[in-house]
Amino acid sequence: MALKELNPLLHSQLRLAVVSLLAGLSEADFSYLKEETGATAGNLSVQLQKLKEAGYIEIEKSFKHNYPQTTCRITPKGIEAFDEYVESLKEYLTPKTK
Repeated sequence: MALKELNPLLHSQLRLAVVSLLAGLSEADFSYLKEETGATAGNLSVQLQKLKEAGYIEIEKSFKHNYPQTTCRITPKGIEAFDEYVESLKEYLTPKTK
């Protein structure tokens, strides 16, 4: 039996970190994600856009106290992709017996 292919979109360390964080939260703002992942603002923005284009997250832009605020939420499609990724990883980590 062949191992499942890992989702290349989630196989990126930063995108996986973002989806992992969002899977446990109802939402998170850009500053929180930047702080938790240690990413630069530019790199995080690019990776969030890739996740949004894939339908894995939703991004809402607003203002809070006259400052721009970006809030991210994981979508049902994102949760499904994350769960499948975790299950595929488990297959790689579970020893197979002959």
